[in-house]
Amino acid sequence: MKATGVVRRIDDLGRVVIPKEIRKTLRIKEGDPLEIFTEKDGGIILRKYSPIGELTEFATGYAETLSKTTGHIAFITDKDTVIAVSGGSKKEYLEQNVSDELEQLMEDKEVYTSKDNSDVSMPITQNDKKEKRYNAQVVYPIISNGDTIGTVILLSKESNIKMNEVENKVAQSAATFLGSQMEI
Repeated sequence: MKATGVVRRIDDLGRVVIPKEIRKTLRIKEGDPLEIFTEKDGGIILRKYSPIGELTEFATGYAETLSKTTGHIAFITDKDTVIAVSGGSKKEYLEQNVSDELEQLMEDKEVYTSKDNSDVSMPITQNDKKEKRYNAQVVYPIISNGDTIGTVILLSKESNIKMNEVENKVAQSAATFLGSQMEI
C-alpha cells in the first residue's frame, strides 16, 4: 500500500471525501461503484469495482474464440482496462488503461467501425500514440442493466482487410452475450 499523505475526517453521515487528485489518477468518477475491503490490521481498501472483471477468465476464453473464428485480434475491456486479448500482443495491451476516446465511446454507448485505411483508428489504450497500427476495427459496447460496462473490439491483422457486417454482428453478439451474463 502506498501512503498519500492525505488525511480526511469522516462526517456525521460516515462519509469521507476521496481527494480529486486520487480520483483523477484512479479514474474514479461520480457514480462509480467502489468495493470496500478490510484488512486484519484494521486498514480499509477501496477499489474501483468492475462488474465484467468478475468474468475475466470467461472473457479470456471468449476473446480466444472470437479471434479464432474471425481471424482478427480480439479485445475485451471493462470501463478502465483491457481484461482479455487474443491474437495480438498480451504483454502490450493486457491490463493497460483504455484511451480517453474509447472511454468516451463507452460513455456515449456508441458502436464504432473503421472500414478501411481512410478512416481514423480508435486508440485502444492510453499509450497508443494515435498511430494507425491497425487498418480496420469494430468496437461494440457491452451493456448490462442499461449501463456500459466494457467493450468488445476486433482489429484486423492485415492492411487489406475491411470490416463488414459479419464482424459487426460477431462483435454485437459477443457484447450482448457478455452483458447478459452480468444480468444473471
